Amino acid sequence: MENAARWRLIDEERRRLDNVLAALEPGQWELPTLCGDWDVRHAVAHLSAAGSTASPRWLVNMARSGFNTDRHNARLLAGQLGRDWSQTLERYRLVCTRRIAPLGSSQGLLGEVLVHGQDIARPNKLRLDPSVPAVREVAEFFAAKDFAVNSKTLSKGLALAAVDDDFSAGSGPQVRGTLLDLVMAMAGRREACDRLEGEGVAALAARIG
Repeated sequence: MENAARWRLIDEERRRLDNVLAALEPGQWELPTLCGDWDVRHAVAHLSAAGSTASPRWLVNMARSGFNTDRHNARLLAGQLGRDWSQTLERYRLVCTRRIAPLGSSQGLLGEVLVHGQDIARPNKLRLDPSVPAVREVAEFFAAKDFAVNSKTLSKGLALAAVDDDFSAGSGPQVRGTLLDLVMAMAGRREACDRLEGEGVAALAARIG
């Protein structure tokens, strides 16, 4: 996929998430997500950081964080939270018009938007349906490369097969499921494994922990 087409997908997925966020009550910004200790507000601030941090600043911050990913993310996130949920949303919307991606990877940014959107929506029963082309692009990227998540490492030695798409990747014990569930599992989301089938699911779940 050409970079311009990928940015159009990013624009679409950002708008889909914005529609979900706009409907939240103030208290819902404190709801949990699939991202460990992050609530909805923290996950949104993380997306704002990912979409506003050019490569030089990203690398400098990583070095100043001692190359600790958690510390790196926390430092960037703190600058995007704002004073309350409304400012968090305002900053997210400002980022949605930018063409900045971590280390210049629009594929990586698309993965961030798609996965963190599901991190917000799934545990809170919010409807957020990404486009098939966006999910397919992220699935292919995750199967081919470790970037923000160890997706290739997690799926190594397994045969991934989507039941709702012609996507497949790898070889070995099979893991079957919807394309979106495969993406979420490759992103290290343990809850997605509960909806997958095949002899390779147990191994994948064990790797995720």
